[in-house]
Amino acid sequence: MTNENENERVQRMTLGDVEVIRIVEWHEPFLPVSEFLPDVGAEVWRDNEHWLAPDHWMPDSDRTVIALQSWVLRSAGRTVLVDTGAGNGRDRPGMAPYFHQRQGDFLGLLARAGIRPEDVDVVVNTHLHVDHVGWNTVAANGDAGGGTGTGGEWVPTFPNAQYLIPAADDFHYGPDNAYGNGAQEVDRLIYEDSIAPVHRAGQALLWDGLHRVDEHLTLESAPGHTPGSSVLRLASGSDRAVFVGDLLHSPVQILDHCRNSSSCLAPGQAAVSRLRVLGRAADERELLVPAHFGGAGALEVRRRREGFALGAWATAGPR
Repeated sequence: MTNENENERVQRMTLGDVEVIRIVEWHEPFLPVSEFLPDVGAEVWRDNEHWLAPDHWMPDSDRTVIALQSWVLRSAGRTVLVDTGAGNGRDRPGMAPYFHQRQGDFLGLLARAGIRPEDVDVVVNTHLHVDHVGWNTVAANGDAGGGTGTGGEWVPTFPNAQYLIPAADDFHYGPDNAYGNGAQEVDRLIYEDSIAPVHRAGQALLWDGLHRVDEHLTLESAPGHTPGSSVLRLASGSDRAVFVGDLLHSPVQILDHCRNSSSCLAPGQAAVSRLRVLGRAADERELLVPAHFGGAGALEVRRRREGFALGAWATAGPR
């Protein structure tokens, strides 16, 4: 793993009246650049090596570097969990070593931050990809370490939470659409072990367009990466932030908003959403908080000619 120690895995900062807690499961080299961000030319990585390495790119192996992380917001008297990682003990064919039968310490990291599963009031799934919904559920037999135990049953990890799920993604990946147009077998597995149990428990709320979470937090559709991809906006006092999920996977996509990751289902639509969100972040001085950026994990964005440039990176302290 790169640029990570135990004290860096739980970090805190405050935006207005909202406490923001960053939970980092891992931060390490991921897929090769040519496979993950095929639209980004080799010269972009080389020309920006001085700040991309080692938090976002490993020059020696030409691999992207990403973080698997979630964000906890203590807002308006409630605890809001934004995305839930990959989960443990899940069958994810073709996704080894990152997601298939993985064993992580997500609940332990939450505990270190002072958060028990029963303390979470709202779970936000920005979209329904494998690494954003895994800890939605745990084994019914109470084994949080992995495996479904007797009967193969999964139940919601956060028993008191309302789960906010984008309706367009729920339809695309769910059984009413035969698990999505062009969806793979692994998509069916993800829905069945991480989404369907939340529906059965009566804890899912489907939303579309705009959804007000509380006086500080608002969800907004930003489709393209998936049909229901969304961003969560924070406004408290003079502070602004936007949690953008997988709208961006690497800071090089700020330099050119048209560059998509290989996991974007509708690349043209994703680029339009990216341009809109980056523009507002620059104009309103919103802190940009992507799901997978390494290093500080969040930064400001500036307009530069017809495009955008990186501003100051966020500062957060250990637990």
